[in-house]
Amino acid sequence: MISPALNSLGIAKAPKDTRVVVAMSGGVDSSVTAALLHEAGYDVVGVTLQLYDYGKAVDRKGACCAGQDIYDAKRVAEEKGFPHYILDYEDNFKDSVMTDFVDSYMNGQTPIPCVRCNQTVKFRDLFKVAKDLNADCMATGHYIKRVVNEETGIAELHRAVDNGKDQSYFLFATTQEQLDFLRFPLGAWTKDKTREHAERLGLLVCNKPDSQDICFVPNGDYAAVVKKIKPEAEKVGNIVDMNGQIIGTHDGIIHYTIGQRRGLKIGGGHNDDNSPFYVVRVDPKLNQVIVGPKQALARDIIHINDCNWLMHDIPEEGLDISIKLRSVSPVAPAKLFIKGDKAEIHLNTPQFGIAPGQAAVCYSTTNGSDRVLGGGWIFHTENSKMALAA
Repeated sequence: MISPALNSLGIAKAPKDTRVVVAMSGGVDSSVTAALLHEAGYDVVGVTLQLYDYGKAVDRKGACCAGQDIYDAKRVAEEKGFPHYILDYEDNFKDSVMTDFVDSYMNGQTPIPCVRCNQTVKFRDLFKVAKDLNADCMATGHYIKRVVNEETGIAELHRAVDNGKDQSYFLFATTQEQLDFLRFPLGAWTKDKTREHAERLGLLVCNKPDSQDICFVPNGDYAAVVKKIKPEAEKVGNIVDMNGQIIGTHDGIIHYTIGQRRGLKIGGGHNDDNSPFYVVRVDPKLNQVIVGPKQALARDIIHINDCNWLMHDIPEEGLDISIKLRSVSPVAPAKLFIKGDKAEIHLNTPQFGIAPGQAAVCYSTTNGSDRVLGGGWIFHTENSKMALAA
């Protein structure tokens, strides 16, 4: 018996017999993903998650529950003629994402809730829904590539073609099991191409602007959300220099992040040239914000935990990699050392403003590869040439 050929999603079935659950946010990218797969003849099922109550998040009566996005996703499905489900995941989202976000700020860290959301609600809880719907795979509108290695047959995660839209930093925690089930149809496209297809497909969201904010912090005021959930977060304390001398006060450590320069409200600077102060460290136990010169922010050793690796056999002597320490920063050369369930990253050149609570994402340097190797969460940083640590 001849085995059926693989379809465009790499599954040995005819498209009409291949069920694909598409995570639909109501935006252009996920709408195009769903509509394209439906156009190609796949058995598409759209799923939209209601993750938070916008009115509660910003403490504003009458605010909708992200209603426009849900409505847009539903309309796209209706117009194209495939089923669509709306699932209330507010409790899951609050427990897995919002609580972690608030606790991280309370602990003096700088969290990335979008990674936690992908790691938990979307790529854990939604996976179960897709399996319950007897899906063969799940597709999203993320800009990232899934590449099956021709030699090993193993699915790999690679950066998107469009560097400006690449979302690999936010997806480093994707496990191998999840990657085997996931598909990213837009990974080889630019955003302009996605919008062209949105117009061709006649989607009502074709001109919808991209979301720039964290979904439950739509006005960018992180501290307001933290205070709403935990009013005790805004506790007055001292701003001190690196010698422990008090030079000002603050209204709560939740207002400060590592590397921050503006809004310190301490006036002036230091040294004869009046160089500005930067937030060097936040101490939640003493409720202090420690400030110092820019050079005090330099770090060249990064410690990470809660790691997820999409490759194995990392040598004991370390592996040359490229590292991304913020979503908007370029990659930098470094060396990766595995330390049990943790890892150390030694940067070739020190970087500034590296904050605990953020992610460190590792990429291969082999033959110019754009493969995502994995990464972890920053919990400690060092400067090998100075007795400074955060």
